[in-house]
Amino acid sequence: MNRTQWIEDIQKNLSDLIARSPAADLERNVKAMMGQAFNKMDLVTREEFDVQADLLARARERVEQLNTRIQQLEARVAALEGQSLASK
Repeated sequence: MNRTQWIEDIQKNLSDLIARSPAADLERNVKAMMGQAFNKMDLVTREEFDVQADLLARARERVEQLNTRIQQLEARVAALEGQSLASK
């Protein structure tokens, strides 16, 4: 048996030992408890957050466009009212 094979066998045996040890059970239990806690917190995934952030950015951009358009229309109305008053 060569040195590399021997090291791989030791690593495999250690991995198997750890997988069957109480530490593995403890790790699974902690992961389960943390998963339940995170579910109760109503957390979102990074992907969901990024999608919502993108939607919000687009909505803000649209609001800015609409505000600009409203200002232009208000200026036109004011100009028309000014012309109307001047002609009287």
